[in-house]
Amino acid sequence: MSTGLLTDLTIAVLSLLVGFEVISKVPETLHTPLMSAANSIHGIVFVGAALVASTAHNAAGYALAFVAALFAGMNVVGGYAVTGRMLKMFKRRPTPQAAPAADEATSGTKAR
Repeated sequence: MSTGLLTDLTIAVLSLLVGFEVISKVPETLHTPLMSAANSIHGIVFVGAALVASTAHNAAGYALAFVAALFAGMNVVGGYAVTGRMLKMFKRRPTPQAAPAADEATSGTKAR
């Protein structure tokens, strides 16, 4: 195993651990707005995965780049899904139409 690959794996594992610790300390009331606002960061992660893929010269590098791009893509899609669900909560619901009275609704169908 080359020194560069070992360094890259170490950085990846440490960033996973730090990210988990940071996210686990966020209160539940702030988690959804924080994660929906982080969509641009996930896009940057995807660009980083593309850069790793362009500098990879062996199968392990390609595999790491693929996994990074996969996770970044899932984060981008999930972030936009969470944002969409969160914004739907703030839309006004349409007011229900008043139902016609029972006498008026059935009077047209009865024979006179």
